[in-house]
Amino acid sequence: MKYYIIAGEASGDLHGSNLMKEIKRKDASAEFRFWGGDLMAEQGGKPVKHYRDLAFMGFIEVAMNLRTILGNIKFCKKDIENWKPDAVILIDYPGFNLRVAEFVKSLGIKVYYYISPQIWAWKSGRVHTIKKFVDRMFVILPFEKDFYAKYDYEVDFVGHPLLDAMKDLPDLDLEKFKSENNLDERKVIALLPGSRKQEISVKLPIMLSVQKDFPEFQFVVAGAPSQDAGFYKEVGGKDLKIVFGKTYDLLRSSEAALVTSGTATLETALLNIPEVVCYKGSRISYEIGKRVVKYIDYISLVNLIMDKEVVKELIQSELNTKNLKTELTKILTEPKRSQVLNDYRELREKLGGAGASGRTAELIVEDLKRF
Repeated sequence: MKYYIIAGEASGDLHGSNLMKEIKRKDASAEFRFWGGDLMAEQGGKPVKHYRDLAFMGFIEVAMNLRTILGNIKFCKKDIENWKPDAVILIDYPGFNLRVAEFVKSLGIKVYYYISPQIWAWKSGRVHTIKKFVDRMFVILPFEKDFYAKYDYEVDFVGHPLLDAMKDLPDLDLEKFKSENNLDERKVIALLPGSRKQEISVKLPIMLSVQKDFPEFQFVVAGAPSQDAGFYKEVGGKDLKIVFGKTYDLLRSSEAALVTSGTATLETALLNIPEVVCYKGSRISYEIGKRVVKYIDYISLVNLIMDKEVVKELIQSELNTKNLKTELTKILTEPKRSQVLNDYRELREKLGGAGASGRTAELIVEDLKRF
């Protein structure tokens, strides 16, 4: 069967690649055409556009690039119509994917959605669009099943795909990792300032501002594949330490991490690294966001899933040198450090075991056989 997959971000590329791998195991004749990234490309098929060309962050940036976004949607619809897939699989990325879903449904093609948009936080009205145009929704957070049930829409909770991505990580040789990446013998604080220039430029200098208060540690940036070392050094200084393409290994080598909000907060927790969550956007985007985001008390997935503050969130003006120093000190020392690690154990239990990609692939392939 022919599968057309749309992932618009780095995390979608990761989860899309694992889903493709599992689909191939269950459908030997599977053909893929996709919007995604390098990880999906490794699974074969025909890449259409890279997520680097699709990622626009915040209300202002989206508005400035609206013509490009609308042009991509138009192109995508035409590409699907010409290729005639048996199914279209949408991975998160709702502003784009929900517009595509309506068109695909009109063609009589099956529409599957893997990783629900966060409509429980804002734009809950999108649930009606999903009910109308998505044949089957696969959710990865335990509370999402109850959310959709309130709207009389049955979804499948398949577990979180990050558990799949992390289950086969090889043992890490710490000394070798440090040697290969020009790190010294000091313990590591990992910095994950995001993947886009806009957010890196804002958050990285604040993260680095506490470096002088922790001389026994080396601060190391997890470089985003979409950026180069020159840009990071321009923002953080010529002596900045950067590791590209090894974010999980960097985290596993670390005592603690400073992490921008998003999927990275959950990845860090699942790797058992105490963290401080850092968020700071443009004032206009933040003020708009405050008025449209409803029903949630936290911005990090860790706290949302646990429904309590497990990791400290420093948001907007709270993200400053003084607060960052205080919170980093807490997670490096007792009793806070042990408290966070205990909560992480409960978090993993709530998310269930590995196998989200396989469960989703099986449900899609079996559903298509009945179609």
